[in-house]
Amino acid sequence: MPVSRIIGIVLLVVGVVLLIFGLQATDTIGEDLHETVTGRFTDTTMWYLLGGGAMALLGLLLTIFAPKSPKG
Repeated sequence: MPVSRIIGIVLLVVGVVLLIFGLQATDTIGEDLHETVTGRFTDTTMWYLLGGGAMALLGLLLTIFAPKSPKG
């Protein structure tokens, strides 16, 4: 298995975990209060959501489009 595919799988898993953390953070009382007052999520929650989404997308692309290993 090519190294780029392994890195892609790792990025995909870590990205999904960050997305889960971000989605769980949106349901907390403090986050609801902050969103009610300011109209947006906290910076930490946004970093979890955006970073996790970008990392998961990059990992998915690396996993799908990684070059095939030479058979030899």
